[in-house]
Amino acid sequence: MSADPIFPKANPLTEKLFQTLRLHPKRIVFTEGEDVRVVRVAARMVELEIGVPILIGDRNRIRQMAKDENLPMTFISVVDPAKSSDLGLFCERLKKVARYAGKHIADPCEVVSRPHNFAAMMVQYGHADGMVSGNQAMPATVLRAAKTMIKPIKEVPQLFGAKILVAPHLKNFGRDGMLFLADSGVIPEPDIRQLASIAIETGKLAKHFLGRRPRIAMLSHSTHGSSSTESAKKMAAATELARQQIHDLFLDMDIDGEIQADVAVDNTAAEIKVQDRRAQEPSDVLVFPNIDAANISLKLVQHLGGAQNYGLLIMGLTRPAAQVPRTTTEETLLGTAAIVGAEAIKAHEFQLAKK
Repeated sequence: MSADPIFPKANPLTEKLFQTLRLHPKRIVFTEGEDVRVVRVAARMVELEIGVPILIGDRNRIRQMAKDENLPMTFISVVDPAKSSDLGLFCERLKKVARYAGKHIADPCEVVSRPHNFAAMMVQYGHADGMVSGNQAMPATVLRAAKTMIKPIKEVPQLFGAKILVAPHLKNFGRDGMLFLADSGVIPEPDIRQLASIAIETGKLAKHFLGRRPRIAMLSHSTHGSSSTESAKKMAAATELARQQIHDLFLDMDIDGEIQADVAVDNTAAEIKVQDRRAQEPSDVLVFPNIDAANISLKLVQHLGGAQNYGLLIMGLTRPAAQVPRTTTEETLLGTAAIVGAEAIKAHEFQLAKK
């Protein structure tokens, strides 16, 4: 393993993921492969033996980037959608889906040949195990492709986004130096039903990566009725709905709300503001009342606190996909790809259990 300064030493989350993926490497498709950051990450994935990268783009351009960076292209696939042998197959499948939905697409092959749509179809039809996108695209482009081409989970009312943050150096940053934030990128003003779903699905995500019962906090400027604003009432109602669903579905997670952020993460504050809180652990999952609160909190913790962030994971899909920011680093790309790979393992196990 090289000592490439671009990639820092693995943290507790990524080291665990790398160990798992060395035993079960997954095919991860990067929709914007003509990006030197992606080429570096693809080479690193092969070096670490954690996955099989698939880069969407022009083969000659990508290979020239690799040559300029002195990076090997061994075990890295490059796919140009317009020249792919799968294009015709995907066109027919899109036409069939459109007919079933009562829609007409004038030029299915033009739609499918767009990099994000092609990659999403690769994931949907088993030609890749997961998708990482957004390093050179607007978020709406990525979300539209995922929503259109990948089958959703019918129990989830709307797609949403979740971030995983790792900061073992920060005080009160979860029990394991890790926090899960939702929704920080998709739904501007989630309603009660959406908030309950966000809480439960992100709780499942946390349980998968933490390997234990997670604690979910429904955040507000109010704690247990200290304010009677509509926003506080919404979070309280969403908490009750999620709690009932957790009970009915026998899910292994705890939830509290509506509560303020300090109550969620700091037991000292919680003991002052909430009775019978002394024995409870700090929260692992933070669910925000709207996208503004979530995104602002994310950026502050990342840029001022030095937290490493991964994602945005696009939640509510039957196959794993993630949308990274255009400012992404190689470390974020690599960690996000590893998370998508781990989610692909879980999705595969779920499919086998259904058979």
